[in-house]
Amino acid sequence: MSDRAFLFIFSCAVILASLGAAIWLVATGQAAYVDGLFLLLMCLLVAFAFGLYVMFMIRRAIESLEAPAAAKTAKPASGTQTKAASGTPAKTAPLVSAEKTE
Repeated sequence: MSDRAFLFIFSCAVILASLGAAIWLVATGQAAYVDGLFLLLMCLLVAFAFGLYVMFMIRRAIESLEAPAAAKTAKPASGTQTKAASGTPAKTAPLVSAEKTE
């Protein structure tokens, strides 16, 4: 199993456990007190954070599947290869000027 698959399954398990704990706190009435309310908010926050990560993983997987299809349809004409595509990085302007100012 790849590391991405393991992280996806682990994240889904954490989301389910957090939402299950939040439902349990509400169902038993513990969320009505300060400690239970804080625990409920933490469970929802953890579920939200891992949910964002799962959404990011799914979006990256979809983009990686669409990238080869787009690359096949948009092939550059022969002999018009750019410097960045040929392996040598294109020069960019420096972020800080080399001139001394006093």
